Amino acid sequence: MNTFKSICVFCGSSDDVHPDYLAAAHEMGATLAERNIRLVYGGGKTGLMGAVADGVIENGGEAVGVIVTSMNTPELAQENLARMEVEPTMHARKARMHELADGFIALPGGYGTFDELFETLTWKQIGEHAKPIGLLNVREYFQPLMNMVRHAESEGFIFSEHREGLLCHANPVVLLDAMSNHNHSDDAVKKWMRQ
Repeated sequence: MNTFKSICVFCGSSDDVHPDYLAAAHEMGATLAERNIRLVYGGGKTGLMGAVADGVIENGGEAVGVIVTSMNTPELAQENLARMEVEPTMHARKARMHELADGFIALPGGYGTFDELFETLTWKQIGEHAKPIGLLNVREYFQPLMNMVRHAESEGFIFSEHREGLLCHANPVVLLDAMSNHNHSDDAVKKWMRQ
C-alpha cells in the first residue's frame, strides 16, 4: 500500500467550463486536505486549478504551487498557498512537480494537462518512477482517452500492464484508494526496455 504525503494534480485553467468540473476539482482538493495529503499543482487561481487549490485551503490542507515566471502574475497566480515556487521554464516546472509528488492525478483539462499526463505516463513506462497515476473521470471526460489507450493496446503499442497502471474513477475517494493499493510492475518496465 502506498502512503501519500503529496499528490500532484494536473488540470485545466479555463473558467469557461461546466460547473460540474469546478465542483469536482473543489471536492478533490477537499478530499486531499481531509486525508492530510499535500497538493502540488501548477499554482494558478483560475479554472479547475483554482478550484482544487481552494478545496485544499478551505479545508485546512497544504497547497504548494509550482509556476513559471511568465504566469506568476496577480491575474493568474493563486494566493494563500503554503508555498509558491517559481521556475524559469515549463520543463523545469514539470520536473519540480514530479520531484515533489508521491503520485499524480489528472482532472479534466486541455493540451497542458494532456502533456503533463502523458509525460508522467511515459516516464513510468520506462522506469523513471514507480508512482501511481490516476484520472478523475468527471462527466466521463476521460472515456474517449481510455478508449484510445485500449485501442493502442489492441494494436500492440501499449502493454496491458501499462494500461492497467492508469487508474480511472469519477469519485476522488475511490480513486485515491485505488492509487494507494496499486502495485507498480517492474516486470512491465523490463519487458518494455527488453531487459
